[in-house]
Amino acid sequence: MDKSTKDRIAKLHPKVREEMKTIIDECNVALSGRSKIRISQGLRTFAEQDALFKQKPKVTNAKGGQSIHNYGFAVDIVLIIDGKTASWDIHKDWDNDKVSDWDECVSIFAKHGWSWGGSWASFKDFPHFEKIGFNNWRTLLFKDKDSEGYVIV
Repeated sequence: MDKSTKDRIAKLHPKVREEMKTIIDECNVALSGRSKIRISQGLRTFAEQDALFKQKPKVTNAKGGQSIHNYGFAVDIVLIIDGKTASWDIHKDWDNDKVSDWDECVSIFAKHGWSWGGSWASFKDFPHFEKIGFNNWRTLLFKDKDSEGYVIV
């Protein structure tokens, strides 16, 4: 697991940090070839979310407070090929095991109770995963926060 991924996991909601370490480790074992998984995005502030919302072309439908990233229960991933090249190719089978590396990761996330943005009916978000059970921003928005600023769940 690379330093960027470790740093991003450390900022996720405390309820999912250990589980995310397990998921990343399992993905990296499954990706026995040239690719490794990196978390490219984890916790986002409301201001960071608003800035993404204003981007053209559109990259998100969520304003600040409306993304599960804002609560530390979502990650975006990228595959790092040969330790240097970022890939979001969801079809490539870098380890030649007849299953795309991305699909291997999707299965591992699902096994741990995370939903994939690539399965959404509209506005597909292929790099995105969010923890089932904590993926309703309308509920999270009004939760009390602990001393570190994380919602109490």
